[in-house]
Amino acid sequence: MALKKEPEKHVNHERWLVSYADFITLLFAVFVVLYAMGQSDKQKVEEVVRAIQQSFGMSTAGANSPKINVIPSQAMTVIPSLKPESKAAPAAGRARSGQGKTRAEEKDFRQIKSAVEAYLVKQGAQSKVTLEITRRGLIVSLKEAGFFNSGQANIKSEAYELINTIAEVMTQYNNPLRLEGHTDNIPMNTAQFSSNWELSTARATNAVKYLLKNFEVDATRISATGYAEFRPIADNSSTEGRAKNRRVDLVMLSGEAERGEPQADQPQQVQPTPLAP
Repeated sequence: MALKKEPEKHVNHERWLVSYADFITLLFAVFVVLYAMGQSDKQKVEEVVRAIQQSFGMSTAGANSPKINVIPSQAMTVIPSLKPESKAAPAAGRARSGQGKTRAEEKDFRQIKSAVEAYLVKQGAQSKVTLEITRRGLIVSLKEAGFFNSGQANIKSEAYELINTIAEVMTQYNNPLRLEGHTDNIPMNTAQFSSNWELSTARATNAVKYLLKNFEVDATRISATGYAEFRPIADNSSTEGRAKNRRVDLVMLSGEAERGEPQADQPQQVQPTPLAP
């Protein structure tokens, strides 16, 4: 008896769809996992940032933060507010200048420096401002290119926001502030300024006026001076060096540096000795 021949099996030309569907499903799952991991990392970063701010006594400025009314066209971007911790009352003779504020020490200088540098990175303004901590205190160098026009002493209007943000942090303390103007060694002789002495002093003076007008600064704790080209921080023989030397330094004096400053207290009036008849 002959064996019955099995019918030929029908070739399925759509089997590849099964493998393709599996591949798409796995790919979708991979992207879901990557997205979930990304969101988790973002939350962790935010938690770390908040923890660092709290450990430094920093709090993000809210809607009730004070605003400076010198930039009507745009809102001021504020870096985290560094709230000084309460300390003992100031020594006798300094109560007038304290006004409820505390003195910044080296630890506070480091916190201010870190906060301002983070803000500069966020704004892409690292090339306009440099910060340094020395025995004199915290030195914030405002470079000419970002704050003044060449040969001019008036602050650029587009630099107000940057100055406001920096000054808001520094003026929370009662450390004396010194504004020091510097130039390069190119002689200055214009209708407005006949020398680098006049230009450097005028820039520092205008910066003092701006801070006094827009911030709570005790006039007895702030001063202006001009050094012309005689306090360079770079070699004036190169274009880059001269650009670094053209600056206004905002110096937040340390306690050691303040002791060498003239005191604001008024001298006692000496009664003249009457002449014998």
